[in-house]
Amino acid sequence: MSSVVAPSFTETLRAAKAASVRLATLTAAEKDAALHAVAAALVAEGPRIVAANELDLARALDEGVGEALRDRLRLDAARLEALADAVRLVAGLVDPVGESLRGRVLPNGLRLDQVRVPFGVVGVIYEARPNVTVDIAALALKSGNAAVLRGGSAARETNQVLVDVVQEALVVSGLPADAVVTVDEHGRAGAAELMRARGLVDVLVPRGSAELIETVVRESTVPVIETGAGVVHVFLDASADEEMAVDVVVDAKVSRPSVCNALETLLVHADAADRLLPPVLGALRASGVTVHGDERVLRSFPDAVPATDADWAAEYMSLDLAVRVVADVDEAMAHIARWSTHHTESILTNDHAVAERFLHEVDSAVVMVNASTRFTDGGEFGFGAEVGISTQKLHARGPMGLPELTSTKWVVRGQGQVRGQARPRG
Repeated sequence: MSSVVAPSFTETLRAAKAASVRLATLTAAEKDAALHAVAAALVAEGPRIVAANELDLARALDEGVGEALRDRLRLDAARLEALADAVRLVAGLVDPVGESLRGRVLPNGLRLDQVRVPFGVVGVIYEARPNVTVDIAALALKSGNAAVLRGGSAARETNQVLVDVVQEALVVSGLPADAVVTVDEHGRAGAAELMRARGLVDVLVPRGSAELIETVVRESTVPVIETGAGVVHVFLDASADEEMAVDVVVDAKVSRPSVCNALETLLVHADAADRLLPPVLGALRASGVTVHGDERVLRSFPDAVPATDADWAAEYMSLDLAVRVVADVDEAMAHIARWSTHHTESILTNDHAVAERFLHEVDSAVVMVNASTRFTDGGEFGFGAEVGISTQKLHARGPMGLPELTSTKWVVRGQGQVRGQARPRG
């Protein structure tokens, strides 16, 4: 990537850094008032936002962008109202800043407290997801952080208007407009410089394709919270209920195939294959899903196409599904360990012992029993919105809400205690 950007790029980051100092001192009431102003502005400016979004959608269609990515790009009145509701929900959440995580009084009388504090400036690089613009702005504001956004060219018209609307609401609320800024105008060079803006940006979060995430992790000198692609699995155990299997698998694959928590690989216990494959695959076919199956699946479902190793690794983000029959739960977990991106895995079973083994042995950010993988979502988890789904193992894992946008510091209160020999007085 080129690293040549206009001087205004650094000025934008410095302005965001200055805004973060103000944000860190806000009361919960001040932040909540600003969030309600943002929510109201999203609804009031809906026609302006939708008009910009239509320009992005038209360009995407002209450029041959697939339906799954166009669905991620789309913002209509209903989705805007849902975004506004999410912002209001964030306003109603407990402010994490200042929360004491642990504390004690030492024998010498020193009082120690570990408290949550904002990171400062949070940078986010993402693709074709204008909803992320609003989600990040709301979560950053509530957690006392400034946000620097690089939303990509596919949503450039929508993102610019969304940032304008958010900034206008912030100013009306008496807060600095630079609390939420975009560097989209600087293109790829801006993204590259954002990765190297150590000292101005405190943490960087990539959201998008595996290629984007890998690039940010590899090239960034700013600390990165790694989100991950969603090669998501559901395993139908031998005791799985047929009706539940149909409902959960269809929901996990079909309800919104373009998102990272959508089902991509279905594993079926060999002892249940004759019972479960016909109704489950029949329901998927009725929903327009193309099945990529192993030899056992092909025998039961002639409409399937042969699966290869590429299918087990695929995040389709479309109405395609890889299906494999496995001997038992051990083979299912071995397959997941080999091919999973450690995002979300679910088992459908009526065997408590098998369920507990799956929960404890599968190493992913979210592991479920008898539930659709589509529930791996900040909104569904009660976070109002999410920064992303973290698949790393450091301070944040799974859907990232307000606490994951904070660090901590130790506050020490004393009465003149010294560790070494005190100086004689007088």
